[in-house]
Amino acid sequence: MRLENRVALITGAGSGIGRESALLFATEGAAVVVADVNEAGGQETVKMIQSAGGKAHFVYADVSKAHDCEQMVAAAEKEFDALHILFNNAGVMLSADDDAIATEETVWDLTMNVNLKGVFLGCKYGIPAIRRSGGGSIINVASFVALVGAATPQLAYTASKGGVLSMTRELAVIHARENIRVNALCPGPLRTELLMKFLNTEEKRQRRLVHIPMGRFGEAREIAKAALFLASDESSFTTGATFTVDGGITAAYVTPA
Repeated sequence: MRLENRVALITGAGSGIGRESALLFATEGAAVVVADVNEAGGQETVKMIQSAGGKAHFVYADVSKAHDCEQMVAAAEKEFDALHILFNNAGVMLSADDDAIATEETVWDLTMNVNLKGVFLGCKYGIPAIRRSGGGSIINVASFVALVGAATPQLAYTASKGGVLSMTRELAVIHARENIRVNALCPGPLRTELLMKFLNTEEKRQRRLVHIPMGRFGEAREIAKAALFLASDESSFTTGATFTVDGGITAAYVTPA
């Protein structure tokens, strides 16, 4: 098993990519701390892991709040004695997120607080714990829209994910000699509740699909498999990477510098 004797903390693990990753990490031997603001969803993920014979613990965490992030890391060390893998996955994509003119300041602030500040706070409290365990892997969820402009305007989301990419690169350089790897995972458009709520009309969905060479939305479980690679020793020489799993969309639209 690729994550045997490892402890993983996954934010936003009550649904979507987070849940799929929690289930997969557990089957690969990890003890999983499931963090989410959705207690029902988080507890359900824990029950799914435990019913399959795995180890899991739920902790409520609003990643935009320092206290909650500190407590979720403390819970990992209290319940499982260590932290080796931090998957900063929690995020929001608000339907009112639009262009610079139409996007309200409250939408901008909430998006930045969860998507960007939440990753910062996860690392702020998670890195010392990973250091105490002798090293490990941090995976920060960015997005393909951090690399290309979004066909459907979502300025706050795109900007927040661009910030995640920059922060990931700097953290990777800072902590490379400490056996702490930091990578950014950039999913393409996925068939998740988060995106489908944003692409809430057939016109919006088709506007996205036309740009994806594979002609379909990705699935959360496909991103979980990429996260597993970054969490495991299979990626032992990978840090500071922008790992795109996007059905070819950036290959079609990004011109190398």
